[in-house]
Amino acid sequence: MPVQALMRIARAALPLIFCVAMCPAANAQNAHLTAAEAKNHVGETATVCGRVASIHFAEKAPGLPTFLNFDLPYPNQTFSIVIWGKDRLKFGKPERTYRDKSVCVSGKITSHRGVPEIAVSKPSEILIQK
Repeated sequence: MPVQALMRIARAALPLIFCVAMCPAANAQNAHLTAAEAKNHVGETATVCGRVASIHFAEKAPGLPTFLNFDLPYPNQTFSIVIWGKDRLKFGKPERTYRDKSVCVSGKITSHRGVPEIAVSKPSEILIQK
């Protein structure tokens, strides 16, 4: 087979090869993780879904964080959403809004004391599931 023909085949196949290589990565980014799965994705941007089991406003802690704890109440939570004090007023009464609700949150997963978490700054980052 002539070299030119091989080059045409290679150029035609390149987009297909690229899609096969990249599409699974794109789908993984859009997948919803459970709270328990989040610990395996620290450092990644993802969507984590679960039930808010407890909420705690740490009014004496630096930064005045509010924690929405998933699956089990603190200190046994599997994941937390963090609302920092400077943003708390935007959320109204998070203790009433989110307690015992199934929610999804998207953002970069970090870890604090071995518990994965996502910090949010506006209510639109937390989606209540119906």
